[in-house]
Amino acid sequence: MEDLTLRPWESGDLPLLHRANEPAMTSHLNGSESDVQVEERHARYLRLNASGEANMSVILEGGIPVGSIGYWPVHWHDADVWETGWFVLPEAQGRGIAARAVALIVEQVRAAPGDRRMLVAFPGVENPASNAVCRRAGFAHVGSVVEEFRGAPLAINEWAHDLGGGEPMNA
Repeated sequence: MEDLTLRPWESGDLPLLHRANEPAMTSHLNGSESDVQVEERHARYLRLNASGEANMSVILEGGIPVGSIGYWPVHWHDADVWETGWFVLPEAQGRGIAARAVALIVEQVRAAPGDRRMLVAFPGVENPASNAVCRRAGFAHVGSVVEEFRGAPLAINEWAHDLGGGEPMNA
């Protein structure tokens, strides 16, 4: 198993987002974004990291970029919490990379300043791999809802991880 590390999102990482925007990678996200939307996402990642508002990272396996993960503040179920999301490129899937990256993010968020003590994730109901990552990382499944995403309804699961080290949240 290669070393897995995270490094902050950089200006040269736009090609990684384009890879993540391919149809095979977006089938659980209501489809691909336009090139302009991908470029806007890239600029947003850089801006959010620079301001300290969020933490967007590249997942490196043995020093090679294989995906991305991040966390950012959201308001969910009447609480200020952190949200996380990730992707792993097809050639690196099936090796536990996402689960290991989520474990690294959990540790980063636990160390983050402030009083947000919950990390949430919202994979599509029809995305068994990402839902399995949430289970393996110690998140509790707290519900399912339909939200608007990329201009269409998307059924998502709500997963929550208590960062205080207590029992998982039950909504």
